[in-house]
Amino acid sequence: MLKAVTFLSLVIVMPAYAQVQSGPPLPYHVVADWAQLPAGWYFGEVAAVDVDRADNVWVYSRGPHPVIQFDSSGKFLRAWPEPPVKRSHGLRVDSDGNIWTVDVDGHRIIKWTPEGRVLMVIGGPGGSAGDNNSLYAFNLPANLTFAPNGDFFVADGYGNSRVVRYSKNGEFLEKWGSKGSGDGEFDLVHDVALDAQGRVYVADRNNRRVQIFDQDGKFIGKWADLGQPEGLYYVKRENAIYMCDGGSGKDRETHRIIKVSLEGKVLGVLSSFGKVPGKLDVPHYIAVDSAGAIYVAEVRNWRVQKFVKD
Repeated sequence: MLKAVTFLSLVIVMPAYAQVQSGPPLPYHVVADWAQLPAGWYFGEVAAVDVDRADNVWVYSRGPHPVIQFDSSGKFLRAWPEPPVKRSHGLRVDSDGNIWTVDVDGHRIIKWTPEGRVLMVIGGPGGSAGDNNSLYAFNLPANLTFAPNGDFFVADGYGNSRVVRYSKNGEFLEKWGSKGSGDGEFDLVHDVALDAQGRVYVADRNNRRVQIFDQDGKFIGKWADLGQPEGLYYVKRENAIYMCDGGSGKDRETHRIIKVSLEGKVLGVLSSFGKVPGKLDVPHYIAVDSAGAIYVAEVRNWRVQKFVKD
Protein backbone atom coordinates (compact mmCIF):
# COMPACT_ATOMS: atom_id res chain seq x y z
CA MET A 1 0.00 0.00 0.00
CA LEU A 2 1.36 3.42 -0.93
CA LYS A 3 1.91 5.78 1.97
CA ALA A 4 0.04 9.04 1.49
CA VAL A 5 2.22 10.98 3.90
CA THR A 6 5.22 10.46 1.60
CA PHE A 7 3.56 12.48 -1.14
CA LEU A 8 1.91 15.32 0.72
CA SER A 9 4.80 17.65 0.14
CA LEU A 10 4.50 17.07 -3.62
CA VAL A 11 0.86 18.16 -3.94
CA ILE A 12 -0.50 21.68 -3.99
CA VAL A 13 -4.01 21.83 -2.53
CA MET A 14 -5.94 24.76 -3.97
CA PRO A 15 -9.26 26.35 -3.00
CA ALA A 16 -12.32 25.07 -4.81
CA TYR A 17 -12.72 28.08 -7.12
CA ALA A 18 -9.14 29.25 -7.57
CA GLN A 19 -8.16 31.35 -10.57
CA VAL A 20 -7.01 29.22 -13.50
CA GLN A 21 -3.25 29.07 -13.87
CA SER A 22 -1.56 30.36 -16.99
CA GLY A 23 1.96 29.52 -18.16
CA PRO A 24 4.50 30.07 -20.92
CA PRO A 25 3.70 28.86 -24.45
CA LEU A 26 4.77 25.30 -25.21
CA PRO A 27 7.18 25.36 -28.19
CA TYR A 28 5.04 23.30 -30.56
CA HIS A 29 3.36 23.80 -33.92
CA VAL A 30 0.57 21.88 -35.63
CA VAL A 31 1.20 19.46 -38.50
CA ALA A 32 -1.31 20.53 -41.14
CA ASP A 33 -3.49 17.79 -42.69
CA TRP A 34 -1.76 15.12 -40.64
CA ALA A 35 -4.36 12.31 -40.82
CA GLN A 36 -4.50 10.85 -44.34
CA LEU A 37 -7.94 9.28 -44.48
CA PRO A 38 -9.07 7.27 -47.51
CA ALA A 39 -11.05 9.22 -50.10
CA GLY A 40 -14.57 9.96 -48.90
CA TRP A 41 -13.90 9.03 -45.26
CA TYR A 42 -14.36 11.30 -42.26
CA PHE A 43 -13.99 10.95 -38.50
CA GLY A 44 -17.11 12.49 -37.03
CA GLU A 45 -16.65 13.50 -33.41
CA VAL A 46 -13.20 12.28 -32.34
CA ALA A 47 -13.48 10.93 -28.81
CA ALA A 48 -10.00 9.55 -28.04
CA VAL A 49 -6.48 8.92 -29.28
CA ASP A 50 -3.48 6.91 -28.10
CA VAL A 51 -0.12 5.67 -29.40
CA ASP A 52 1.30 2.15 -29.37
CA ARG A 53 4.89 0.92 -28.87
CA ALA A 54 5.79 1.66 -32.49
CA ASP A 55 4.35 5.20 -32.23
CA ASN A 56 1.44 4.22 -34.44
CA VAL A 57 -1.63 6.29 -33.62
CA TRP A 58 -5.05 4.84 -32.77
CA VAL A 59 -8.05 7.13 -33.25
CA TYR A 60 -11.48 6.40 -31.76
CA SER A 61 -14.31 8.41 -33.29
CA ARG A 62 -18.09 8.53 -33.59
CA GLY A 63 -18.02 8.38 -37.37
CA PRO A 64 -18.67 5.40 -39.68
CA HIS A 65 -15.22 3.87 -38.97
CA PRO A 66 -14.82 4.11 -35.17
CA VAL A 67 -11.32 2.57 -34.78
CA ILE A 68 -8.59 3.66 -37.21
CA GLN A 69 -4.81 3.17 -37.02
CA PHE A 70 -2.27 5.53 -38.60
CA ASP A 71 1.51 5.58 -38.59
CA SER A 72 3.28 8.58 -37.07
CA SER A 73 3.39 10.37 -40.44
CA GLY A 74 -0.41 10.15 -40.70
CA LYS A 75 -0.49 7.32 -43.25
CA PHE A 76 -3.67 5.23 -42.97
CA LEU A 77 -2.86 1.66 -41.83
CA ARG A 78 -6.18 -0.01 -41.04
CA ALA A 79 -9.71 0.32 -39.72
CA TRP A 80 -11.80 -2.29 -37.94
CA PRO A 81 -15.01 -3.23 -39.74
CA GLU A 82 -18.07 -2.26 -37.73
CA PRO A 83 -17.00 -2.90 -34.12
CA PRO A 84 -20.04 -3.18 -31.82
CA VAL A 85 -19.91 0.30 -30.31
CA LYS A 86 -22.95 2.32 -29.27
CA ARG A 87 -20.98 5.51 -28.56
CA SER A 88 -17.21 5.87 -28.66
CA HIS A 89 -15.51 7.50 -25.68
CA GLY A 90 -12.11 6.47 -24.23
CA LEU A 91 -9.34 4.39 -25.80
CA ARG A 92 -5.98 3.23 -24.43
CA VAL A 93 -3.22 0.93 -25.69
CA ASP A 94 -1.64 -1.32 -23.04
CA SER A 95 2.04 -2.29 -22.75
CA ASP A 96 1.42 -5.49 -24.73
CA GLY A 97 -0.04 -3.56 -27.65
CA ASN A 98 -3.66 -4.51 -27.01
CA ILE A 99 -6.36 -1.90 -27.66
CA TRP A 100 -8.94 -1.10 -24.97
CA THR A 101 -12.08 0.80 -25.93
CA VAL A 102 -14.74 2.37 -23.74
CA ASP A 103 -18.32 2.23 -25.03
CA VAL A 104 -19.94 4.90 -22.90
CA ASP A 105 -23.57 4.23 -23.88
CA GLY A 106 -22.98 0.46 -23.89
CA HIS A 107 -21.62 0.68 -20.31
CA ARG A 108 -18.66 -1.57 -21.11
CA ILE A 109 -14.90 -1.87 -21.59
CA ILE A 110 -13.57 -4.12 -24.39
CA LYS A 111 -10.00 -5.39 -24.84
CA TRP A 112 -8.97 -6.17 -28.44
CA THR A 113 -5.97 -7.39 -30.38
CA PRO A 114 -4.61 -4.81 -32.86
CA GLU A 115 -6.37 -6.83 -35.57
CA GLY A 116 -9.74 -6.29 -33.87
CA ARG A 117 -10.30 -9.65 -32.15
CA VAL A 118 -12.10 -9.40 -28.80
CA LEU A 119 -10.05 -10.63 -25.81
CA MET A 120 -12.08 -9.41 -22.82
CA VAL A 121 -15.37 -7.66 -22.11
CA ILE A 122 -16.28 -6.07 -18.77
CA GLY A 123 -19.76 -4.65 -18.26
CA GLY A 124 -23.28 -5.51 -17.19
CA PRO A 125 -25.15 -8.31 -19.02
CA GLY A 126 -26.73 -7.09 -22.23
CA GLY A 127 -25.03 -3.74 -21.85
CA SER A 128 -26.99 -2.89 -18.71
CA ALA A 129 -25.81 -0.15 -16.37
CA GLY A 130 -24.61 -0.82 -12.82
CA ASP A 131 -24.64 1.40 -9.76
CA ASN A 132 -21.77 2.72 -7.65
CA ASN A 133 -21.60 -0.57 -5.74
CA SER A 134 -21.35 -2.84 -8.79
CA LEU A 135 -18.15 -4.84 -9.21
CA TYR A 136 -18.33 -5.62 -12.95
CA ALA A 137 -20.94 -3.21 -14.32
CA PHE A 138 -20.48 0.47 -15.15
CA ASN A 139 -22.76 3.44 -15.70
CA LEU A 140 -21.54 5.56 -18.61
CA PRO A 141 -17.79 4.91 -18.12
CA ALA A 142 -15.32 7.38 -19.63
CA ASN A 143 -11.74 6.03 -19.86
CA LEU A 144 -9.07 3.83 -18.27
CA THR A 145 -5.34 3.58 -17.64
CA PHE A 146 -2.82 0.92 -16.63
CA ALA A 147 -0.32 0.22 -13.87
CA PRO A 148 3.06 -1.35 -14.80
CA ASN A 149 1.89 -4.76 -13.52
CA GLY A 150 -1.13 -4.70 -15.85
CA ASP A 151 -3.75 -3.65 -13.30
CA PHE A 152 -6.14 -1.16 -14.87
CA PHE A 153 -8.17 1.69 -13.45
CA VAL A 154 -11.54 2.69 -14.94
CA ALA A 155 -12.98 6.21 -14.76
CA ASP A 156 -16.66 5.38 -14.15
CA GLY A 157 -17.79 8.12 -15.05
CA TYR A 158 -20.89 10.00 -16.14
CA GLY A 159 -23.53 7.92 -14.32
CA ASN A 160 -21.47 6.57 -11.43
CA SER A 161 -18.94 8.64 -9.46
CA ARG A 162 -15.97 6.39 -8.83
CA VAL A 163 -12.70 4.80 -9.90
CA VAL A 164 -12.64 0.99 -10.23
CA ARG A 165 -9.42 -1.05 -10.19
CA TYR A 166 -9.03 -4.50 -11.79
CA SER A 167 -6.18 -6.97 -12.17
CA LYS A 168 -4.62 -7.66 -15.56
CA ASN A 169 -6.94 -10.67 -15.83
CA GLY A 170 -10.05 -8.57 -15.22
CA GLU A 171 -10.57 -9.49 -11.55
CA PHE A 172 -12.12 -6.79 -9.36
CA LEU A 173 -9.66 -5.37 -6.80
CA GLU A 174 -10.85 -2.01 -5.47
CA LYS A 175 -13.26 0.88 -5.96
CA TRP A 176 -13.62 4.30 -4.43
CA GLY A 177 -15.62 7.50 -4.76
CA SER A 178 -19.17 8.79 -4.52
CA LYS A 179 -21.15 11.75 -5.82
CA GLY A 180 -20.20 15.09 -4.29
CA SER A 181 -17.64 17.87 -4.07
CA GLY A 182 -15.69 16.84 -0.98
CA ASP A 183 -12.28 15.19 -0.93
CA GLY A 184 -12.60 11.71 -2.44
CA GLU A 185 -15.96 12.57 -4.00
CA PHE A 186 -16.51 13.17 -7.71
CA ASP A 187 -18.80 14.92 -10.14
CA LEU A 188 -18.07 13.22 -13.48
CA VAL A 189 -14.94 11.08 -13.39
CA HIS A 190 -13.63 11.72 -16.91
CA ASP A 191 -10.10 10.28 -16.94
CA VAL A 192 -7.43 8.68 -14.78
CA ALA A 193 -3.62 8.56 -15.02
CA LEU A 194 -0.77 7.02 -12.99
CA ASP A 195 2.69 8.49 -12.42
CA ALA A 196 5.97 6.58 -12.00
CA GLN A 197 5.45 6.27 -8.25
CA GLY A 198 1.97 4.82 -8.62
CA ARG A 199 -0.09 7.83 -7.62
CA VAL A 200 -3.52 7.96 -9.26
CA TYR A 201 -4.64 11.26 -10.82
CA VAL A 202 -8.37 11.58 -11.43
CA ALA A 203 -9.98 14.17 -13.73
CA ASP A 204 -12.97 15.27 -11.62
CA ARG A 205 -14.42 17.24 -14.51
CA ASN A 206 -17.52 18.99 -13.25
CA ASN A 207 -15.80 19.88 -9.97
CA ARG A 208 -13.05 21.43 -12.16
CA ARG A 209 -10.18 19.76 -10.34
CA VAL A 210 -7.73 16.88 -10.42
CA GLN A 211 -7.68 14.68 -7.31
CA ILE A 212 -4.71 12.50 -6.35
CA PHE A 213 -4.90 9.14 -4.54
CA ASP A 214 -2.80 6.11 -3.74
CA GLN A 215 -3.80 2.88 -5.50
CA ASP A 216 -6.07 1.85 -2.63
CA GLY A 217 -8.08 5.05 -3.02
CA LYS A 218 -6.62 7.01 -0.10
CA PHE A 219 -6.88 10.74 -0.80
CA ILE A 220 -3.54 12.56 -1.11
CA GLY A 221 -4.36 15.99 -2.51
CA LYS A 222 -5.98 17.99 -5.30
CA TRP A 223 -5.35 20.67 -7.91
CA ALA A 224 -8.27 23.05 -8.42
CA ASP A 225 -6.70 25.82 -10.49
CA LEU A 226 -6.02 24.10 -13.83
CA GLY A 227 -9.36 24.62 -15.57
CA GLN A 228 -11.77 21.86 -16.58
CA PRO A 229 -9.88 18.55 -16.81
CA GLU A 230 -10.92 16.32 -19.69
CA GLY A 231 -8.00 14.05 -20.57
CA LEU A 232 -4.83 13.27 -18.58
CA TYR A 233 -1.61 11.74 -19.93
CA TYR A 234 1.51 11.08 -17.86
CA VAL A 235 4.88 11.23 -19.65
CA LYS A 236 7.49 9.38 -17.61
CA ARG A 237 10.62 10.83 -19.25
CA GLU A 238 9.38 14.34 -18.44
CA ASN A 239 7.82 13.37 -15.09
CA ALA A 240 4.88 15.58 -15.99
CA ILE A 241 1.21 15.33 -16.90
CA TYR A 242 -0.37 16.72 -20.04
CA MET A 243 -3.99 17.75 -19.56
CA CYS A 244 -6.81 18.71 -21.89
CA ASP A 245 -8.50 21.78 -20.43
CA GLY A 246 -11.91 21.64 -22.07
CA GLY A 247 -13.13 24.99 -20.82
CA SER A 248 -16.84 25.72 -20.88
CA GLY A 249 -19.22 27.99 -22.73
CA LYS A 250 -17.92 31.07 -20.93
CA ASP A 251 -14.25 30.01 -20.73
CA ARG A 252 -13.27 29.72 -24.37
CA GLU A 253 -9.73 30.82 -23.65
CA THR A 254 -9.20 27.61 -21.68
CA HIS A 255 -9.75 25.25 -24.60
CA ARG A 256 -6.09 24.34 -24.39
CA ILE A 257 -3.44 21.75 -23.57
CA ILE A 258 -1.36 22.31 -20.45
CA LYS A 259 1.78 20.61 -19.20
CA VAL A 260 1.68 20.24 -15.41
CA SER A 261 4.42 19.34 -12.93
CA LEU A 262 3.64 16.76 -10.24
CA GLU A 263 3.50 19.67 -7.81
CA GLY A 264 0.52 21.04 -9.75
CA LYS A 265 2.32 23.93 -11.48
CA VAL A 266 1.52 24.73 -15.12
CA LEU A 267 4.81 24.44 -17.03
CA GLY A 268 3.45 25.35 -20.44
CA VAL A 269 0.31 26.07 -22.45
CA LEU A 270 -0.57 25.00 -25.98
CA SER A 271 -3.30 26.52 -28.17
CA SER A 272 -6.64 28.18 -27.42
CA PHE A 273 -10.23 28.15 -28.64
CA GLY A 274 -10.81 28.08 -32.38
CA LYS A 275 -11.71 26.16 -35.53
CA VAL A 276 -8.67 26.53 -37.78
CA PRO A 277 -5.71 24.12 -37.64
CA GLY A 278 -3.73 24.60 -34.46
CA LYS A 279 -6.75 25.82 -32.47
CA LEU A 280 -8.99 23.63 -30.28
CA ASP A 281 -12.68 23.20 -29.51
CA VAL A 282 -13.26 20.73 -26.66
CA PRO A 283 -9.95 18.85 -26.55
CA HIS A 284 -11.23 15.56 -25.15
CA TYR A 285 -8.31 13.14 -24.76
CA ILE A 286 -4.59 13.34 -25.49
CA ALA A 287 -1.53 11.17 -26.14
CA VAL A 288 2.22 11.86 -26.37
CA ASP A 289 4.56 9.66 -28.43
CA SER A 290 8.21 8.73 -27.83
CA ALA A 291 9.44 11.76 -29.81
CA GLY A 292 7.34 14.15 -27.74
CA ALA A 293 4.68 14.74 -30.42
CA ILE A 294 1.26 15.57 -28.95
CA TYR A 295 -1.97 14.14 -30.40
CA VAL A 296 -5.27 15.75 -29.43
CA ALA A 297 -8.75 14.29 -30.01
CA GLU A 298 -11.32 17.03 -30.59
CA VAL A 299 -15.04 16.42 -30.28
CA ARG A 300 -16.50 19.55 -31.85
CA ASN A 301 -13.90 19.98 -34.59
CA TRP A 302 -14.24 16.35 -35.77
CA ARG A 303 -10.49 15.78 -35.96
CA VAL A 304 -7.31 14.61 -34.33
CA GLN A 305 -4.43 17.08 -34.47
CA LYS A 306 -0.70 16.40 -34.20
CA PHE A 307 1.60 18.99 -32.63
CA VAL A 308 5.40 18.67 -32.88
CA LYS A 309 8.19 20.54 -31.16
CA ASP A 310 9.55 23.65 -32.89
